[in-house]
Amino acid sequence: MTLRAAAGGVHVRAPGKINVFLEVGDVQDDGYHDVATAYQAVSAFEDVFASDSNDFTIAVTGSVDVSEVPLDDRNLALRAARLLARETGFRGGVHLDIRKGVPVAGGMGGGSADAAAALVACDALWGTEMPTGQLLQLAAQLGADVPFSLMGGTAVGTGRGDQLSAALARGRFDWVIVTSDEGMSTPEVYAGLDAHRARTVTDIMPAARTPVVATAVLQALRAGDPALLADCLRNDLQVATLALRPALADILFLGENSGALGGIVSGSGPTLAFLAAGEHEALDLRVTLSAAGLTALHVHGPVPGARIVG
Repeated sequence: MTLRAAAGGVHVRAPGKINVFLEVGDVQDDGYHDVATAYQAVSAFEDVFASDSNDFTIAVTGSVDVSEVPLDDRNLALRAARLLARETGFRGGVHLDIRKGVPVAGGMGGGSADAAAALVACDALWGTEMPTGQLLQLAAQLGADVPFSLMGGTAVGTGRGDQLSAALARGRFDWVIVTSDEGMSTPEVYAGLDAHRARTVTDIMPAARTPVVATAVLQALRAGDPALLADCLRNDLQVATLALRPALADILFLGENSGALGGIVSGSGPTLAFLAAGEHEALDLRVTLSAAGLTALHVHGPVPGARIVG
């Protein structure tokens, strides 16, 4: 990154994401799981404004509920800024003004997008000019989804989801996302999946030690065909999410019977993502779901990763 900050600070925009495919491997000795996922960055954005400060401070507003967003060092964006300062020897601080448009604790990577945007914004503000590859390495230290928030577009993630390779996706995919007022704990959802697998060990195939993204998913993305992609949407965490929040199953049923090609829990949930045949079909679906009293948003993908605005 070589762009120096303009007077008054730096504005960076980063996207939320949908996991169009998520296969979860068996639990490892350290309690974590390897995954294989196909990410798509979508047009629900986080905006981060970085300005000079003697300390590291943060303020958060947004079009979504931000009451649960921490304003101390638990905040991933603040941790990202401190990490970049340590790695580059920068001795000042930064004030981060975050305006959130991605549901909080909704499985769409809003906190990861904040962290990615903070890395890009602080690098530009401070003139540290860290190469993109090194920024990606820092991003991986912050969380599995942060490198993809930097990269954007469409990508396959393996390992913990942070080992990325770009995936070709032609055209545009239109989604309707249904948000919830109450977020979900990712560790709780993974624990629920482990418990489900333990209960059904004699009824289902064991989890893969090395999960992979299905070839059909990559073919559908390359073809730019939403109908093909809808046929292979998969999220191994969905069974645990629906067990913890049974009402989501009714919303999935409603969306899939109101014109969606397919529906899926986004990441660990509780946000639901419905794939539509095109822009007009997505708008119609959003109206239908909104009329049912749900908070529904129309987004599209793929879109770029964290970028300086203006």
